[in-house]
Amino acid sequence: MKNVDHIIQDATFTEKVMIGLKKALRKLAEDAASKNESLIVGDKDGNVKSVPAKELLKKLSK
Repeated sequence: MKNVDHIIQDATFTEKVMIGLKKALRKLAEDAASKNESLIVGDKDGNVKSVPAKELLKKLSK
């Protein structure tokens, strides 16, 4: 965890926000996956679809 803390200290505000967003999305997907739920996701073209959280979790970077 020290490495992540070091990165956060040296990061810009935007980078810090993106790190927090990634952590929040992972937690959301993990919680939904544990309940066997799906999440609604959108693409850059504005199309939306329901995706099982377990599938989405496989695609999220750690």
